[in-house]
Amino acid sequence: MNYTILLFYKYIKIDDPHKFQQEHLNFCLENNIRGRVFVSEEGINATVSGTKENIEKYKNELRRYPEFEDIWFKEDESLEHAFNKTHVRVKKEIVHSGLQDVSLANGGKRLNPGELKKFYEDNEDFVIIDARNTYESVIGKFKNAITPRLDTFRDWTKVAEEYKEFKDKKVVTYCTGGIRCEKASAYLIENGFKNVYQLDGGIVTYTKQFPDTFWEGSVFVFDERRIVEPNKKEELKHIGQCYYCGTKTSWYINCHNQNCDKLLVTCHKCKEENDYCCSDECRSSDNKRSRYHG
Repeated sequence: MNYTILLFYKYIKIDDPHKFQQEHLNFCLENNIRGRVFVSEEGINATVSGTKENIEKYKNELRRYPEFEDIWFKEDESLEHAFNKTHVRVKKEIVHSGLQDVSLANGGKRLNPGELKKFYEDNEDFVIIDARNTYESVIGKFKNAITPRLDTFRDWTKVAEEYKEFKDKKVVTYCTGGIRCEKASAYLIENGFKNVYQLDGGIVTYTKQFPDTFWEGSVFVFDERRIVEPNKKEELKHIGQCYYCGTKTSWYINCHNQNCDKLLVTCHKCKEENDYCCSDECRSSDNKRSRYHG
């Protein structure tokens, strides 16, 4: 395990994101840091990988900026890079939400993983809502979680109306690393929800501290791994179902007809038997990528 994968974000005012982007890109290229870094006037959001030595340099480089000196890095070990390329880009938002008018000052109360675990153990009366996209929640979620139909995070605006019956209940929001819940929880509060929490550090922090407890299935991640399997108990490893046969699994492919590119959950046996395609029509396409590409 000679490599480290970092997941981090911070909402903070960046006066000149274009200047920072160029400085940061140069550092990444010079130190073989790969991944995706999005910067905007509202902050930074990134997942990157590198050797352990270079990642330590990277963390020190970020912390030399006063606005990032207290940034929270979530770390994972790896045998190799989790990305093939380096992208550092300026965006309007560090996560696409359509919630630019939401005030982060109204965000939900921060709930650490131990406190969420205690909610479950004490049979606390609470509702827990997944703020991730549906393609993420189909392979993993917290026990009894509500998983709204979200094609993108921009669909979150529908949730406040769809689940308004819970406005007076204790509501916990969660996502992969915490970034989406900053705005998701604030949006609920600004739309009349009275007692809203956000899981601090997200799923990745909870599952590192408390695997085999109240997280069910795998975790979708935005790097070449695609998924992480935090649980050892067989009954908690997989909740996703193979697109073809219904077997429990967590693995993803994109349909190899490049005109389709549909994201599928599939077992290894079925993806090979179906030529990595979602239908007979796609299997007969002349525009298929190689079987050995994703």
